[in-house]
Amino acid sequence: MKVISISGYKPFELGIFSSKHPAIEIIKKAIKKELIRLIEEGLEWVLISGQLGVELWAAEVIFELQDVYPTIKLAILTPFENQEGNWNESNKEFYEMILSQADFVDSISKQPYTNPQQFRNRNRIFLHKSQAMLIVYDAQNEGSPKYMYEEAKKYKEQNNFEIISIDFDQLQMLIEDDEWDTY
Repeated sequence: MKVISISGYKPFELGIFSSKHPAIEIIKKAIKKELIRLIEEGLEWVLISGQLGVELWAAEVIFELQDVYPTIKLAILTPFENQEGNWNESNKEFYEMILSQADFVDSISKQPYTNPQQFRNRNRIFLHKSQAMLIVYDAQNEGSPKYMYEEAKKYKEQNNFEIISIDFDQLQMLIEDDEWDTY
């Protein structure tokens, strides 16, 4: 597997309103664990669309991993130009920092947001450009990742495609492992 896409919840969908929220470290730890396994199996590129939340946290994990695994690369394909236009200043700064370190950055649509089709186009391109998707999503707690997850399940029926899902139970197990390790 050479290319995977990563997607998942936005911060507010998880009740996260601070960049210092402890849940972020748990989510990043879960992503890191999967990425290390995939890198050791030959993963070369990770593809994200640059959305706040899971995708940008995954970018931070990739930057950390590049110190140990310099062959791993990050591509950011935004669904449209200026997706950060309505974000607050701290989110824009965080986003710009991530973009500046990515190995490849481009926009699928060369215009600002016009309609939801731009997100459907992104989903379709991500599925066709990758061999797997790592998604932080729990079917019991729907949110924006639902659309990508449903499309990936349909795509998988016709194609050799892997869906690697990190759900709330897995995150809870990581929390419990951390608590156990502190004793």
